Amino acid sequence: MGEVDALFLTKYDRKGASSRYRSLQYFPYFEKAGINCSHAPLFSNAYLETRYETGERPLMGVLRSYARRLRSLFRAREYDVVVLEKELLPYAPALFERVLGRLETPYIVDYDDAIFHNYDRSGNPLVRKLLGKKIDVVMREADAVVVGNEYLALRARKAGASRVEIVPTVIDLEKYPHVLPSEDGPFTIGWIGSPTTAQYVEPISPALREVCDRRDARVVLVGSGAVELPGVPLEVREWSEETEVEDIAEFDVGIMPLVDTPWERGKCGFKLIQYMACGKPVVASPVGMNTEIVDDGENGYVASDHDEWVDTLIRLSDDTETVQRMGSRGRELIADRYCLEVTSEEWIQVLTSFEGT
Repeated sequence: MGEVDALFLTKYDRKGASSRYRSLQYFPYFEKAGINCSHAPLFSNAYLETRYETGERPLMGVLRSYARRLRSLFRAREYDVVVLEKELLPYAPALFERVLGRLETPYIVDYDDAIFHNYDRSGNPLVRKLLGKKIDVVMREADAVVVGNEYLALRARKAGASRVEIVPTVIDLEKYPHVLPSEDGPFTIGWIGSPTTAQYVEPISPALREVCDRRDARVVLVGSGAVELPGVPLEVREWSEETEVEDIAEFDVGIMPLVDTPWERGKCGFKLIQYMACGKPVVASPVGMNTEIVDDGENGYVASDHDEWVDTLIRLSDDTETVQRMGSRGRELIADRYCLEVTSEEWIQVLTSFEGT
């Protein structure tokens, strides 16, 4: 196999979780396999920081990002393969993906979220009309579509994609220590994410409050930004790439509440993978890929309503042996299916399959 020059057109730089875990963390593995990786993010770390801090998308920042992305597109011919995260330009027609599809350089498009629902289920009828089928076009034009779960794969197949590969979003297991539960201090219920996903924690606030009232327990949120959970002993921590694993290691249980809508069914359950990698049991809503990752009663529990959230969390707070057993089984699952050592080979096969085309 000869060397392959690959251009990765990610949505974000390292502070964007989707780009970091779907592309950037693979680069050392790809380079060892003879794949030379070039990286051109759409949005910078500074842009993402501003968005999380203010909730706004500064217009000039967006325009500069779009101009930078178009300059990157003109370089596509210099590479053997292009990997595009989601789409070239959000809320723009698929014109440039059509152009990319006409080039001799093959392109792969990668999805870890159901972003097609940003368009086909938008509250704006004009967006639905003009862009409702945009992602279907992007998928159809691509030489391959890589997705994180079956829900996304089904959409790609319906769109007419010529090739669909499922590669879950995973972690580098070597960076995640297996931490046994501690019997000292309060029982720590942990969550990690971003300000845009913290909304899922608030609906289970009454359950968390009841658990903390009935047991010596607390809640730690990492990366949520300002969140109010009335009556809940709460600690909010800033997220950083350097400390996220240390934060998860302090949890006694990791939670992933979701609402059951089409957007959430497209999620890849990544929080659960992070928790399990540190040997933590999990409690999650039975939505989308959560039901594939959580083996109810074995590596965690699924919880559909207030009583189930309360019962499962109290059960874990009372039983250190169950916490340890479930945590060990969860980590075994990650080692078998959801770590770089497994999926890097899958990605390498996709990238090198276009060699010589």
